Amino acid sequence: MDQNMLMSLPGLEADELAFIKNATANLTEKQAENFLALYRGKRKETQMTLILTLVGFFGVHGIQRFVLGQIGMGILYFLTFGLCCIGTIVDLVNHKKMTLEYNQKQISECVIMAKAMS
Repeated sequence: MDQNMLMSLPGLEADELAFIKNATANLTEKQAENFLALYRGKRKETQMTLILTLVGFFGVHGIQRFVLGQIGMGILYFLTFGLCCIGTIVDLVNHKKMTLEYNQKQISECVIMAKAMS
């Protein structure tokens, strides 16, 4: 995949970049363009996860879990006030890891979809 195409993704971190390069190594140019278009819409930024986790202290507990597709954990956090705020504190520490795991899942799905489109 062309490096200039990847630069259109804001806040791209090294781990995510390496995963993208590995996952898209066998894609044609058209498939890579389709992948990028799909992934751009599904990708979550680390800063947004951090902000949403901080909102959990003052507002809706577990909103970061809902946004990252972890509906069950989001409901649990909501009903238990962020597991008595301990879960929210753990999420503050692990927000980068949670976002990376979500993005890696989306990369894998987008590669499959891009291959199917061509």
